[in-house]
This record gives sequence, structure tokens and C-alpha cells, in this order.
Amino acid sequence: MIATTVAFDTYWRFAAERLAMFYRRRRDPVGPWTNDPILRLYRFTNAFRVSDRVSQYLIGEVQYGAHRSQEPGEIFFRTLLFKIFNKIETWEALEAVHGPLVWRTADLEALDRTLTLLYSRGRHIYSAAYIMPTPPFGHERKHSNHLALIARMMADRLPDRLRQVPDLETVYEHILSYPGLGRFLAFQYTIDLNYSSLLNFDESTFVVAGPGALDGISKCFTSLDGRSSEWIIRWVTDRQDIEFAARHLDFDGMLGRPLQPIDCQNLFCEISKYTRVAHPEIEGVANRQRIKQIYKRTHRALDPLAFPPRWKLDPGRYGIASPSATDEYQPALL
Repeated sequence: MIATTVAFDTYWRFAAERLAMFYRRRRDPVGPWTNDPILRLYRFTNAFRVSDRVSQYLIGEVQYGAHRSQEPGEIFFRTLLFKIFNKIETWEALEAVHGPLVWRTADLEALDRTLTLLYSRGRHIYSAAYIMPTPPFGHERKHSNHLALIARMMADRLPDRLRQVPDLETVYEHILSYPGLGRFLAFQYTIDLNYSSLLNFDESTFVVAGPGALDGISKCFTSLDGRSSEWIIRWVTDRQDIEFAARHLDFDGMLGRPLQPIDCQNLFCEISKYTRVAHPEIEGVANRQRIKQIYKRTHRALDPLAFPPRWKLDPGRYGIASPSATDEYQPALL
């Protein structure tokens, strides 16, 4: 029998409040956006992965931006190059030097030199969101090995092969077959590519539990009744309407779109962090004690929301089509 803890209740309350914060910020850039002291002090991702700042930039600028080619190889190249570093500032610094990044004319050695220069000047070229292993291609610098990984994928015609696969899980298996990625990153890149016009699969069909989600699940359940973590994520996804209603929580989803397994997976990762303060007595399998990232207000303007066009979501119906912020953002250049 599946058995839950108090953290399972917190999971749903966190999801509802974090989504409410997202809408409040879109309608009121000044804030405050919550009375929850933990959410006000620490940094947490949004309830919906697609609405986080980096995912929004990926979709709105890297994948579907004006004049961006929708040719499969170009979409794949841009998506992987952006997501490997997972940092908007790195992408913008590269384009400031090299112009629009296009596989057909890309000079990977020149990109490597620019990344090396950024690194030598003390710039963080990788996001701290993921642990990024170094692919074993024999180069001195991590970023050089990652560029070699992209080159290998393109030489293997991976974008064309992914266009022929029957489902999201097979996309994942193809990406996982490359060195230096692992289950978590391969799944994240699968979801990222599925935002683009390269793929067109239902997000609900496949999920992989990452290390943070495994810890969050261990805090929310005392027994999984022999079920896998992926089964639990799908079970939670299927029960979302029941669980929100049972707690009298308003949850309209992302412009009407319900939580998908990737979102529930991410929420388990976030609840792993949140409970370190809210329920410190629940240790979890990772046994981590502190939340490392303090919330810091960014000076980047809130751009209009961007979603895969095939989702047919309409931000205008929710009154949040074109928000703005008072501070202008300028990309950091060389």
C-alpha cells in the first residue's frame, strides 16, 4: 500500500502557491508575490518547467525566434548548444561575437576560442542548475569536449534519425547512447527538443526521475508499494485534480494546461529543497540539510510568454500577454 507523509500535502500546497506566484509576478512586476517566508527567501523553479526563464528563452528566442531556421539540423544544433551551457548569458555572448549561430556556417573552433576567453576572464559559462560531466573526447577544457559531442551528434545525423522515431522514449534512448550525458540530462534534452518543431510527441507519455526527484519522493512517501519512482510520478500526475480539490487549492494550470509528468518530476525536486526548511525532520535519501540558492531579483525584463505553437495556449486570455519590468537588461559581452 502506498503511504504518504506530511511532505506529500506540502507538495500540493507548494505547487499551487508557486504557480500563483508566477501569475502574480506577471500581473505585478513589483511584488511582493507571496507571504510564504520560504518561497520569499529561497530560489525555486516554477511549477511548470516550460515557464522557467531559461526554457522560455529557449523556446521564444533559440528555437522559434525571428529568422531562426526550422530545418531539423539547425533546430537540433541550436537547442543542444544552448542547453549544454543552459545559460542565457553564454548564448548571447557567443552571438555577440559570432552573429546568429547556424550549423551550416558554424566554426566550432572559433566558438571554442570564445568560450575559452570567457572562462579565462572569470565568466561562468555553465549554469549551476545541472551537474555537467565532461564527455570523454580528450580535450583539456570541458566546453571543448561538449562542442566535440555536438559535432559527433551532427556527424551521426542524429537530428534526422530523431525525426523517424516512434515515441519520446526512443528519442531519449538515442540521446542517452552518447557519452557524458546520463539518464537525467538525456531526459532533460529530450523534453527540450520536444518543445521545438523537430519533434511532436505528447509530454505525458514518458518520464525519468532525476536525483532530486528521487529525494523528494522519498520525503513524500514512506512506502511506494513496490512501485517505481516513474510510476509514482505518473500516478501523481493523474491524481492532480483530486489532490488539489481535496485541499481546496485553486490550480488552473499553465493557461489551462495541467501538470505533465516532467512538471511533477520537477516539483518533487523542488519539494526536496523546500522541506529542508519546512520539514527538517524528514531526511530523505539524499540527507541534505540546507537550501543553497537564495532568491535574487533579476534585472531582466519579463518577455511575452512563449510556448510550442502546437499547444495553442493563449496568454492574452489571462491578461499576461506583454508584461514589462522597470530595469533594462543588457547582455554581458566580451
